[in-house]
Amino acid sequence: MSTKGRAAIYVEPRKPLVVDEVEFADPGPDQVLVKLFSSGVCHSQLHTMQRPARKGQSLPALLGHESTGVVVAKGRDVTHVKEGDHVITTWVDRDSATTNQPMVLHALNDRAQYLANWKGKAVMHSAATWAEYAVAQERVVVPLPKDLPTDVTSIIGCAVMTGAGAIINTLRVRPGQSVAVFGAGGIGLCAISAAAIVDAYPVIAVDVNDGKLDFARRFGATHVINAKNGDAVQAIKDLTGGGADFAIDAIGVPLTQEQILRAVRPGFSGLNKGGTALLVGITPPDAKAILDTSLFVGNRSFTRTSGGDCKPDRDFSIFLRWMREGKLKLNELITNRYQLEQINEAVDDLEHGRILGRGILTFD
Repeated sequence: MSTKGRAAIYVEPRKPLVVDEVEFADPGPDQVLVKLFSSGVCHSQLHTMQRPARKGQSLPALLGHESTGVVVAKGRDVTHVKEGDHVITTWVDRDSATTNQPMVLHALNDRAQYLANWKGKAVMHSAATWAEYAVAQERVVVPLPKDLPTDVTSIIGCAVMTGAGAIINTLRVRPGQSVAVFGAGGIGLCAISAAAIVDAYPVIAVDVNDGKLDFARRFGATHVINAKNGDAVQAIKDLTGGGADFAIDAIGVPLTQEQILRAVRPGFSGLNKGGTALLVGITPPDAKAILDTSLFVGNRSFTRTSGGDCKPDRDFSIFLRWMREGKLKLNELITNRYQLEQINEAVDDLEHGRILGRGILTFD
């Protein structure tokens, strides 16, 4: 027996999403059907919606990839959750033994699964979360204790995982090391929060919006730089005595990709390793960055992370503990709430910088 529920349907590139009822298939042997409480509104979905249609792309489709919900049905092979359990859904294998293997959520290629029907058409999605229900592989579903909120925790499945994971997993920041974060949006704020929690210093937020910079101070930024008011890279060098230990690009445009490499300290010999620049933000479609390779002569490092190199079974409990202890302020980080019918308003607000922290959808 299938399940009917409303969803935001991606019908055509660069066009508004259509909110309508779709029919979700029953979960397969290794899948769960989740009735959603809340979903994050992630900027990466904008790239999907704005990208021109590609050969072989299958539409219509469902979007979204971070949520909380309650399991309403499960396949016979699912053992780590049961009906009635609260869960977080994400897009990274919860127990990957070697490297993370992201689920195909916003690439929309032929590996995604057809698990819904709309007006007689198969709708492509894989654990999509801009909908009242999600059919997900068990490997991207993580238990959520029932005494924790079911709304703000929805962003653990992407924003927190990516931003905080970059600090504790990819960069392994230690107390007293300096961190500069370019982009004080949802992921950037999660990186700033984690840097403060592990006692990095200074923790520098870089943005072009004074409101976002003031907001970043609430999450642990010790210094803020408005890049419109001068040379942000030089300001970081002045604050850190020559360059940060780590610089994170949570935006992904060509300018910031080069700035983070310039902002980290150079090394001076094989025994004196320079700083590390980390690309987190997804580069917009058709954007091309050209890096000055002479910067690598100083023994600087440039790297990339996907999902903060998190293993959800291991790391989500850390983030939830930080939340319990009042260190990870998800209640403050969520600044905008929308109903599903307001999804196009949420997308527009995100695209035009009107969301101070992170926006979420909530389902009644």
